[in-house]
Amino acid sequence: MVTGASSGIGAATARTLADAGFAVVLGARRGERLDALAAEIGPPAIARRLDVTDLASVSAFTEAVPECRVLINCAGGALGLEHVAQADEAHWQSMYDSNVLGTLRMTRALLPKLIASGDGLVLTIGSVASFEPYAGGGGYNAAKSAAKALMDVLRIELVGQPVRVSEIDPGLVETDFSLVRFGGDVDRAKDVYRGITPLTAEDVAEVVAFVATRPSHVDIDTVVIRPRDQARVWLVHREEARRARAPR
Repeated sequence: MVTGASSGIGAATARTLADAGFAVVLGARRGERLDALAAEIGPPAIARRLDVTDLASVSAFTEAVPECRVLINCAGGALGLEHVAQADEAHWQSMYDSNVLGTLRMTRALLPKLIASGDGLVLTIGSVASFEPYAGGGGYNAAKSAAKALMDVLRIELVGQPVRVSEIDPGLVETDFSLVRFGGDVDRAKDVYRGITPLTAEDVAEVVAFVATRPSHVDIDTVVIRPRDQARVWLVHREEARRARAPR
């Protein structure tokens, strides 16, 4: 099962896992995009509406599938860049509900099936923001830090059970992530990736597939993946900076 599958890393992950031989169940709120992706992938894919912030939606989604070996938690995202002094509580609430409680709801609902599979995997798409705080990122930092803590605790609690727990923390990935964060401001979203070669959703999806296809005794705990031009969340080398320092 892949949450947040209608675009970005979730959609790329669904394609990549299907190519690797998995039957994939795609979950997201945007039904038309989801249906189009399932049609593109073909019979190994099933599309089902899912809102991870709604417990009834999560229950209906997870109960409709009789078995599950792999859960990919991709649903989430960021909103705004306000400093703490100007924090928008609605943004913080939304980020926590999707990134943390949504992951909790999906994982809790599917754990019995993951254990019953005899070779389960819970893989959550985190972020370098979970361990690299930055000005304006307080709400997203807090949410992704909490999601990381959730995966760490889950790994401890499942020792001895046939379920692996993994987390992938990407840096800058060019998807519609920034477009959503900035409320549809295209120019502001594009500026995030200006002058660098960011990761693509497919780059991250390939790592997801690698983790999901390891032997059952191999637990890839945490993977950090960044573009070459990014050393930290706040330390990015952009092309115009290179040109400005070039000898004349």
